[in-house]
Amino acid sequence: MDKNCKNENAPFMSGLHEECGVFGIYDFDGKDVASTIYYGLFALQHRGQESCGIAVSETNGPKGKVTTHKDMGLVNEVFTGENLGQMKGDIGVGHVRYSTAGESTRENAQPLVLNYVKGTLALAHNGNLINAPELKRDLEYTGAIFQTTIDSEVIAYHIARERLNSKTAEEAVRRAAAKLKGAYSLVVMSPRKLIGARDPFGFKPLCIGKRDNAYIITSETCALETIGATFVRDVEPGEVVTISPEGGIQSDKTLCLPKEKEARCIFEYIYFARPDSHIDGVSVYGSRIQAGRYLAMDSPVEADLVVGVPESGNAAALGYSLESGIPYGTAFVKNGYVGRTFIKPKQSSRESSVRVKLNVLAEAVRGKRIIMIDDSIVRGTTSDRIVGMLKEAGATEVHVRISSPPFLWPCYFGTDIPEREQLIAYNRSIEDIRKIIGADSLGYLGINRLSEMVGGLPICQGCFTGKYPLEPPKEDIRGNFER
Repeated sequence: MDKNCKNENAPFMSGLHEECGVFGIYDFDGKDVASTIYYGLFALQHRGQESCGIAVSETNGPKGKVTTHKDMGLVNEVFTGENLGQMKGDIGVGHVRYSTAGESTRENAQPLVLNYVKGTLALAHNGNLINAPELKRDLEYTGAIFQTTIDSEVIAYHIARERLNSKTAEEAVRRAAAKLKGAYSLVVMSPRKLIGARDPFGFKPLCIGKRDNAYIITSETCALETIGATFVRDVEPGEVVTISPEGGIQSDKTLCLPKEKEARCIFEYIYFARPDSHIDGVSVYGSRIQAGRYLAMDSPVEADLVVGVPESGNAAALGYSLESGIPYGTAFVKNGYVGRTFIKPKQSSRESSVRVKLNVLAEAVRGKRIIMIDDSIVRGTTSDRIVGMLKEAGATEVHVRISSPPFLWPCYFGTDIPEREQLIAYNRSIEDIRKIIGADSLGYLGINRLSEMVGGLPICQGCFTGKYPLEPPKEDIRGNFER
């Protein structure tokens, strides 16, 4: 987890933050893919706004030649028509990053490209490993020199090392993946193959698409729709898929666990994923609507208007309205031109970072009892300000409903949930939290509703219960991976 995640002065930093997004494509007709990767990453921008990158190669060109461009910033800031036009290649991978391990620097931007005895390897990774320090030490004692502070480089090195003793690149990926503990969805570009791998628990999403004679592996189905590709299927938890002209889509399920042991990150459905995506057969939008319905059933209150905190609170607010019969409305105007890295007003200035990003429609809320739906409360500082803004605009009552249970434990698998002492729900009752944020009432989604909202899929509930799918690390190294 990035040290910057703990900066209370950063805009909206008291809320949850995205993970990463990966995108890989192999065009069997030999067409250049850089611009397609660009649009795919654009569709995944919500998953990471810190840095981004693209690496491409010509499968029939000089072996080992990979063209890469990456930098800090948003996709449309880092890439131009000119630098995309110079990126020639029919196979490539792309990445958008929000740091969950390692510092926020250009050196840590992905994809990572390795040149080694067997050729080249380009890798994009979404997730967080809990045994990265041990794996890194093993490599360092045999002479490895690291250029970054991210666990993704550890994965790349181990794949390269396994490739020396493997017949194929996909075998090397599988053997390396068997050593990894934690969350990972990988897209790997070898000189003649595109390979995808998903951890055995299925923490992070990964799916396969097809457009004409090109195949895609990416984090979310919304990226497929953006580039005009059709959805083929999800990569299953524990599966390694290999895409090549000779074999099409080939599958290795050696790492798969029994279905009941799978543990998808519930926050893909609550917050991270774009609402128009489907993950493992479940509509993200539909799951948020359902969460709102459950909130209305379990935490009813009399009010005049139901509103959502943009963007992830909107669908749950609609679900609450549909179930309760209370009208759904818009109370907030979001400044869509504010990125995650705008200049924070000085404390001496009267500008609020929340107000710069979000403003209240006074006409919509004045004189009304408001039910405000949000996806989560982490530290509580943002909720406090938003409730205050609604009351300043004339709302007579503000009833807060949260489409997730209270956070009580940190996450070690790629979601930016900090140590317990920073969580507002830690050692506090719901009534305590209600008073802190200034709401007239407060209700959370019940733990028992989580599996129901995703159609019974096995999910990870560690951040709510402290019961993780696998043993957490003894030392919390998130955000300080270089230690």
